[in-house]
Amino acid sequence: MAEVCTPIPYQRDKAVAYAHYWAYRRNPEFLSFSQLGGDCTNFVSQCLYAGTGVMNYTPTFGWFYLSGNDRTASWTGVEYLYNFLTQNQGAGPFATEVGIESVQPGDVVQFGDDNGDFYHTVIVVHVPNPPTYEGVRVAAHNNDADCRPLDTYHFSKIRILHIEGARKCVPESQPPEPPEAPPAENIPEGSVPSNPGAAPVSPYFPPFY
Repeated sequence: MAEVCTPIPYQRDKAVAYAHYWAYRRNPEFLSFSQLGGDCTNFVSQCLYAGTGVMNYTPTFGWFYLSGNDRTASWTGVEYLYNFLTQNQGAGPFATEVGIESVQPGDVVQFGDDNGDFYHTVIVVHVPNPPTYEGVRVAAHNNDADCRPLDTYHFSKIRILHIEGARKCVPESQPPEPPEAPPAENIPEGSVPSNPGAAPVSPYFPPFY
């Protein structure tokens, strides 16, 4: 079914507040993946959801969490989240890759290795003026951190995802079919009913029973 999508703002303050509060905790509404491969992207997805209030329920390629067994790979996977944010044309947040000079609180940072494989996701909670790798602070799960300087991480590659905004989508309502136009010719008068009280006969309307 077709959808109508409306742009909504990304509330960075709410995303950052969520990151501060849950940096060293686990929200019981979400399964912790700390012992299941890592909780870093799950945590950042929660922060993004706190700042947008919308998920994308597209099967496989969307971005949603209903339970530990009912979620998209983009909610918990580093590469999958990147693909969703940079390619999303529907509901939920969307982003572009930028340099350090354009980073803002609430943006997402991912670290990669020498092979170009990205393995860790964090969220920005503080940006100095001007932004620097020494001054930007992030929050993360695995290893849990809040206000950690970006340059204290060891990485070979880095990419910064600037959240441009989000969209809220609802199904497009289908208008009712308009009534058919009456025929151009004059509708002949019905004949006089043979039985008193009977409806006149018309070639354009069914008889009444």
